[in-house]
Amino acid sequence: MQKRRRIAIGVAVLAGAVTLAACGSGSDSTSDDSKGAGNSPSATGSTDGKPAAASVAWPAPADASAQVKAAGLPMLGQEGQVLHIHSHLDVFVDGKAVTVPALIGIDEAKQQISPLHTHDTSGVVHIESPVKADFTLGEFMTEWNVPLTKDTLGTLKTGGGKELHVYVNGKEQTGDPAAIKLAAHEEIALVYGAPSQKVAVPDSYNWPEGL
Repeated sequence: MQKRRRIAIGVAVLAGAVTLAACGSGSDSTSDDSKGAGNSPSATGSTDGKPAAASVAWPAPADASAQVKAAGLPMLGQEGQVLHIHSHLDVFVDGKAVTVPALIGIDEAKQQISPLHTHDTSGVVHIESPVKADFTLGEFMTEWNVPLTKDTLGTLKTGGGKELHVYVNGKEQTGDPAAIKLAAHEEIALVYGAPSQKVAVPDSYNWPEGL
């Protein structure tokens, strides 16, 4: 069984407050820029050494609990252990990477956490539930407040020479991308842009030891 280390989420943890367990996931650093008050496009940095899109950034929602509720998921006092897996998400817009922010699905103020969440900006999605259940890409994207349909990615729409392609382990998917079930060590890539803007679609992720 992998070792887990406890972190207290928030500036100070009051007596009786819930301590959230964070799985080791390569990098646990959290940028204040990832916790913006809204999801309007803005400039961003980089992720995993890949150039980030200069025109698009979707930060983690200011009210994580509201977005988790919108996704139809519960907020928990601690990470579940009955189902404990991880998927990885890459997002590309106009040929460049967009950061998947830290703290999606984590409410620091209330010391609560969703079964679907991120700890850092690596793109690793933690699926940690107290019950066995299927969780979908659409639920996670709702938590992020970045709508996903076959012709919509966040504030972006297909048409006018722009296309949206969805890949799982390097294989293009058809149908509703929001319905894709999250599975252990799955690599998911959302690619939006003109066909001429080539992206090297990843078919796997270099998982850190212990994940």
